[in-house]
Amino acid sequence: MNNQKQQKPTLTGQRFKTRKRDEKERFDPSQFQESIVQGLNQTGTDLEAVAKFLDASGAKLDYRRYAETLFDILVTLSDDLTRTEYCLFTASEDLETMQAYAQVFNKLIRRYKYLEKGFEEEIKKLLLFLKGFTESERNKLAMLTGILLANGNISASILSSLFNENLVKEGVSAAFAVKLFKSWINEKDINSVAASLRKVGMDNRLMELFPANKRSCEHFSKYFTDAGLKELSDFARNQQSIGARKELQKELQEQMSRGETLKDIIAYVREEMKKTSISEQTMIGILWTSVMSTVEWNKKEELVTEQAIKHLKQYSPLLKAFTSQGLSELTLLLKIQEYCYDNIHFMKAFQKIVVLLYKADVLSEEVILKWYTEAHMAKGKSVFLEQMKKFVEWLKNAEEESESEEEEGD
Repeated sequence: MNNQKQQKPTLTGQRFKTRKRDEKERFDPSQFQESIVQGLNQTGTDLEAVAKFLDASGAKLDYRRYAETLFDILVTLSDDLTRTEYCLFTASEDLETMQAYAQVFNKLIRRYKYLEKGFEEEIKKLLLFLKGFTESERNKLAMLTGILLANGNISASILSSLFNENLVKEGVSAAFAVKLFKSWINEKDINSVAASLRKVGMDNRLMELFPANKRSCEHFSKYFTDAGLKELSDFARNQQSIGARKELQKELQEQMSRGETLKDIIAYVREEMKKTSISEQTMIGILWTSVMSTVEWNKKEELVTEQAIKHLKQYSPLLKAFTSQGLSELTLLLKIQEYCYDNIHFMKAFQKIVVLLYKADVLSEEVILKWYTEAHMAKGKSVFLEQMKKFVEWLKNAEEESESEEEEGD
């Protein structure tokens, strides 16, 4: 009896070991690789057949475990054993072919959603090893990557691989980026590209495609404009300008919080305008935002108006210094309208703010009348026009009286 009892676990253990060995064979990378390569060689260069084969194979083979092996076979030529007619690097170097290849990846990832992350990691890894590929292989990979980005199959965060110091130093990153962005913009447009870059914080990092000594807006602009990507150059220039404005606004807010004199702030702003070529219209917008951001505003509507008037009376000389043109005045007035609309506690304060700035010679009657009759924006239009009605009537009457007095004097 004891002997029989001892044999049972031995037999069970044997069965368990056999099952483990079967699983190991089933999930062996070399067997997985062999199955994929064999299937791809049977489909040849018929991309529709390739897509169908990959779709069906996912039910039999463990894509989840061997995602890296799968993508290695589909994209690169590791060795003669994994050489297939389908492989991206053996394809023709043209956009149409790359679009067809992108469709195969698109279908595969849509069918097996869990491959998405692995595929993105594979692309990141490939970009780090660009120096190991031929120029033609890099071009194909760049075009494919651009199309995949446009399709949303991968995130723009993969571009971080291009900031690798060695790739940047040898000019590989910039050359690759040209092909990538051309195919991406060809599929979508610069606005779509910009949105994707902003989503992952890549919009302000494009300069890193170049070595530190060439990391300037001028060099970036010339390089990509010469390569036929002026829209990308314009985007980068605009991003740098936005970054500079944010920094300027931050510095202004700090100066105001420290209690710097208006004289010193005005001098600083004028110096910055010279250095950065910022127009007066842009600067007045920055100043308005800075002035309004330095205060903890009361949440009660009846109290915030009084608080705003007191605060703006203090800073009206600063606003006056940068509204020497009618267009600057109108820009400021539209900023005030937008601010009062976006900050609901200020809805009833609009007219009082405008009147204060009129009395302080920041806003002229011509600009206020122009705003009232034709230049206002849609935000809160009916509310603000109603608020301004009596004051505008007073301005018009004052203007008529002034004109009649002049005529009598003549």
